[in-house]
Amino acid sequence: MELVEEFTFTARLAPSVPVGPGPLGTRRIREVLGGDVTGARLRGTVGSGGGDWVLIGPDGWGLLDVRLTITTDDGAHIYVQYFGVIEYTEAALAANAGTRPSQYDEHYFRTAPRLETGDERYAWVNRTLFVGEGRLHPGPVVEYRVHRVT
Repeated sequence: MELVEEFTFTARLAPSVPVGPGPLGTRRIREVLGGDVTGARLRGTVGSGGGDWVLIGPDGWGLLDVRLTITTDDGAHIYVQYFGVIEYTEAALAANAGTRPSQYDEHYFRTAPRLETGDERYAWVNRTLFVGEGRLHPGPVVEYRVHRVT
């Protein structure tokens, strides 16, 4: 089994809506406003209207639940959903505060994206297992390197 880098994408996020502390942790919601996708086989834009729901536990770790849509440069639409985990280290907190970007190696930020489309040109995404690693930028912007598991 190998990991092959498939694409990178960024997503611009709206300011968080602090749902606040609940029985499972502190929940925050951010709307996805747009972004870019770059890769050899997959290029396009991240559409608006998606969402990023995070549940932050008392241990400083967040559980991610994200849904968004990619529109490829050649007009295909791809639904993306992923779950993941993020460690809120000093670097991640600084990025969220707008101070500086975090780097991939400064915190554990991993996802398992599932892509789905009805466009035959991209049918391969329906049958591919992906994993991603993330980092944060002020803005707020999130950036992921997504790998295909072979």
